[in-house]
This record gives sequence, C-alpha cells and structure tokens, in this order.
Amino acid sequence: MTAAASSDADLIAAHAAGDPNAFTELVRRHRDRMWAVAMRTLRDPEEAADALQEAFISAYRAAASFRAESQVTTWLHRIVVNACLDRMRRRQARPTVPLPEEGPGEPAAPRDVMAERETHLVVQQALDTLPAEQRLPIVLVDVEGYSVAEAAEILGIAQGTVKSRCARGRTRLAKVLGHLRNPDAVANVPDGAVDVRQQREGR
Repeated sequence: MTAAASSDADLIAAHAAGDPNAFTELVRRHRDRMWAVAMRTLRDPEEAADALQEAFISAYRAAASFRAESQVTTWLHRIVVNACLDRMRRRQARPTVPLPEEGPGEPAAPRDVMAERETHLVVQQALDTLPAEQRLPIVLVDVEGYSVAEAAEILGIAQGTVKSRCARGRTRLAKVLGHLRNPDAVANVPDGAVDVRQQREGR
C-alpha cells in the first residue's frame, strides 16, 4: 500500500514504526486546512506560520502516543488550536494591526473580485472582534464544518459550552455583519437614480 493510499491512522502508525515518509504525507494532506484554522485564529501570517510549524513538530513527536480514540484530523486540529492559543497568550501585550492585502502598484482587480475580497476582509475583521473563546468554536463549527461534538473534543470543553459560545459569537457577528445579509439596494443603483429616488421618498 502506498503512502498516498493509506489512511491517516495508517500513516500515524507507519510514522511511529519508523517510516520516514509517512508523516510528510500526513502533513501534505492536512496542511492547507490546518493553515486556514491558524490564520483565522491568529489573523497574522507570520504568527500562523510559526504556530503551524510548532504544531506539526509537536504532532511529529507525539504521534507514537496517538491511540486512535479520535480522528487524526481532530487530533491535529487540537494540537494546532493549542499552538495558536499559546501564541495568542504570548502576544496579548503586543497587539498588531494586519497589513492591507494590496499594496501600491498592484494591478487593479475586476470589480467583482474586489467586492469578494472586501467581503472576505470584513468577515475576517468581524471574527477578529470576537474573544478567542467565541472565535475558535465558530471557526471550527461554522467555517471548518466540524460538528459540535468534534469541536468540543478539539477544544477540550463540553458540547453545551461550544453551543453557547457559538450562539453568543453569532449574535455579535450578526450585529457587525448585518449589512452583508441585507445589503442596501442603493449600492447597485446609478448615482442619478439615487437622487431621484430620494426626492420621491421625500428625503
């Protein structure tokens, strides 16, 4: 059986048995998803990269103790989340401001792509306003698609706690992102038409 055809659990076992390629294949499979979690949690590429590297080093060293009591992805997520939380605690006294996505001199993107980027940035900024205890459950459940039970296992908290934190976080996000769910139709109307409509409405 080739490494690519092996299950995650098979790769962990092979790594523990000394296969030099097994863990590399495991990282290749799950790196992108783990990176997304780290980025949404930390909101800083350098911090996320460092957290991910620390997490994979920890997973590499701890793989022999994996007991298959949970999915390998759940186990990896738990390690990544813990690495992110560690870095968040370290940087609490030195908050950073994210750099803009586009710099001077970059070619202008088509309008729909720009709107997509702006929406993505607004959502990311909204997530960033949440405390970590609410942001992490929402990232896992609403963004990554994990069940409440899986998120509880990853975070090491009760399922009811995941539900309540998600509910509080969603309430806060709804206030910040309400305009995305019900955008003002004026945005899609030419300027002249807006003036006419406002006059008709007596504004």
